Amino acid sequence: MNRIDRLTAILIQLQSRRVVRAQDIADRFEISLRTVYRDIRALEEAGVPLLSEAGVGYSIMDGYRLPPVMFTRDEATAFLTAEKLVEKLTDTSTSTSYKSALYKVKAVLQNSERDLLERADNHIEVLHRRRSFGSSQVVDTLQTLLKSTTERRVAHIRYRAMHSGEITERDIEPLGIFYNRGYWYSIAFCRLRNDYRDFRTDRITDITLTKQQFEDHHPDLKTYLEQRYQERDLQTIVIRVDKDTTKYLSESKYYNGFVSEINKEDHIEMTFLYDWIGGFTRWYLTFADHAEIVKPIELRDHIRSIVSNITARLGAPGDK
Repeated sequence: MNRIDRLTAILIQLQSRRVVRAQDIADRFEISLRTVYRDIRALEEAGVPLLSEAGVGYSIMDGYRLPPVMFTRDEATAFLTAEKLVEKLTDTSTSTSYKSALYKVKAVLQNSERDLLERADNHIEVLHRRRSFGSSQVVDTLQTLLKSTTERRVAHIRYRAMHSGEITERDIEPLGIFYNRGYWYSIAFCRLRNDYRDFRTDRITDITLTKQQFEDHHPDLKTYLEQRYQERDLQTIVIRVDKDTTKYLSESKYYNGFVSEINKEDHIEMTFLYDWIGGFTRWYLTFADHAEIVKPIELRDHIRSIVSNITARLGAPGDK
């Protein structure tokens, strides 16, 4: 990226947030802090009214706005790709809002770029079998949770438990939302349990924002998740897998704690970190006839127990 394009991009970044740290700019463009300071000085000399505070960052004086910026073809196509993901992987309200925003993006494109997007629209698709919100009557779960988080307003929910199906009413103070293994979750302080809890959003059967404010004493979502991961009692699992089989594990291994692998002569030795050996066992059974367990011994015992139960349920050959 040449300097003119970088200065324009920095100006757009400064308009995107109230305060932007110099380190954030350096990380984004992979430049030194010295270069950042030089670019900021160039923007000031060009007449951009910048405010700076030592140890905090840079901001633009209220009222100043860069004229509308044209999107490149690659940027516009990225928006279109994101639309497909938002449509399949979020709730109705979020999808509708994104479509509305995309119309505004298309409105500032030149005719040739708009024609490009129309041609590309039917050539991008996201196949997702499990629609997390497909059976839910709540259309704005994610947006309501985010609004609760940003406005620090207590949310009242009706939540259906996974195993018992029991529905309980709770007042929660959300830290945020995250997507994992096909579902959206929210981490929130539950006033009913007086502790932090995970809520799978498709099990929220009703959600409303109350007028109650909650204090900003919770950790942010990223900090909470990182701390929880560090506190997990993770177990090292090592297996050997036939080389021809590993190609079928390319995606699923990452959902099961994959850490590293070593290429051997006739197999791949794979290392995992897992907090629930039972869950790993079920995944391992899908390719167990093409693999070997190195450690721990308990994993072998789990496999034997499950295979024994399967054999008992199958019965003797010829049984009806």
